[in-house]
Amino acid sequence: MAKFKRTAFKAYDIRGKVPDELNEELVYRIGRAYVEQLRAKKVVIGRDVRLSSASLAAALIRGITDAGCDVVDIGLCGTEQVYFATFHLKIDGGIMVTASHNPMDYNGLKLVKAGSKPISGDTGLRDIEEMAVTGNFLQQSPEQKGSIIPVNILDEYIQHLLGYVDVSQLKPIKIVVNAGNGCAGPVIEALEKYLPFELIKVYTEPDGTFPHGIPNPLLPENRESTAAVVRETGADLGIAWDGDFDRCFLFDEKGSFVEGYYVVGLLAQAFLTRQPGAKIIYDPRLTWNTVELVEQFGGIAVQSKTGHAFIKERMRKEDAIYGGEMSAHHYFKDFAYCDSGMIPWLLVTAVMCATGKSLSVLLDERMAKFPCSGEINRTVADAKLVLQQVEAHFVTPSSRVDRTDGLGVEYDNWRFNLRTSNTEPVIRLNVESRSDAALMQAKTEELLAFIDVIGK
Repeated sequence: MAKFKRTAFKAYDIRGKVPDELNEELVYRIGRAYVEQLRAKKVVIGRDVRLSSASLAAALIRGITDAGCDVVDIGLCGTEQVYFATFHLKIDGGIMVTASHNPMDYNGLKLVKAGSKPISGDTGLRDIEEMAVTGNFLQQSPEQKGSIIPVNILDEYIQHLLGYVDVSQLKPIKIVVNAGNGCAGPVIEALEKYLPFELIKVYTEPDGTFPHGIPNPLLPENRESTAAVVRETGADLGIAWDGDFDRCFLFDEKGSFVEGYYVVGLLAQAFLTRQPGAKIIYDPRLTWNTVELVEQFGGIAVQSKTGHAFIKERMRKEDAIYGGEMSAHHYFKDFAYCDSGMIPWLLVTAVMCATGKSLSVLLDERMAKFPCSGEINRTVADAKLVLQQVEAHFVTPSSRVDRTDGLGVEYDNWRFNLRTSNTEPVIRLNVESRSDAALMQAKTEELLAFIDVIGK
């Protein structure tokens, strides 16, 4: 019997190197285990553009149909299209074959159940892992295999996206759209005919060889391909997506990259203008700007632990209208509390058109009021030890400590959050201050210097 590694099974999803950690036989077994765990009768399957995705999706579909479950195959798509198809078609669950922004030789699976609720380590993923790795299925394969039903949900998905804005109020602004040769291109093409925007397209052709590098706009070296075109064309806005486009990244009219933190505040404000009193979920890494705006516009700010499974669970519990993470994940009640990389930029353009203000004018005041470091990662020998030493050194009698996620320490004029990674020996630092960029920079450097010494 073949032996399989467990290293591809993460806290929130499955991802690993192909074929060493993730291969067709293991994915076939995951399909069977998924059906057994959910007792599913019909499941949505989609895949990204990676070169290994088609064969892995085929193996996954074989496993699912061999377990007697039907497959609704929506083909090449983004992760959020699997979410949409699952809740829109009222299907038992969905699986997206994707490794998002991981290196070329990686792939993975994102799993949801009915209503597009996430399946993570706490909600069934460990049981699927055990069954798939050991091959100890509870049931024999039924004689009657499931059917494969190809379905195109693009038109319904596009109409759903357009429902978040009043298209008649949009104006003919110029936008650079960079899909990074991932899956966003076909959706941009489908949206274009409904919008008054002039779209300047960069790398919108899906290409699993990723000739211009892995689509990960969080990497500073990947941003210039969008920023340069914004500057050259005099565009009003730039947008770049990761491979499975569950995140979008914005650039203002100067070509400057906008930290996702400030977009959370802008979208919270947009929702609260229409629905005052609503709840907004935010993560603990960077907080002051979001909380101030939510309270200013009559909303209720609710903090949640970082991570899509935690955010979605908290949004359901609180009946929140919107949730945002500074990592550019944005969640919407009307999208089954799931994250989308298409809804945020549509909402931002609606704010720009309604106010007549550029993105820099909308955000520069907020960025000056609460300057932040952005997330800084450091590889360390012992992340837990670093966290303990930082706490011992930086927590004072006058500081306030928050342990919602890692270590959050707040002083009168600055604060920081330090948290460990679930999957690698990395520690992640975020620092912000009140109207004092020099203080923020100085404290960031002080913390990093301390971490670098302790982390060796």
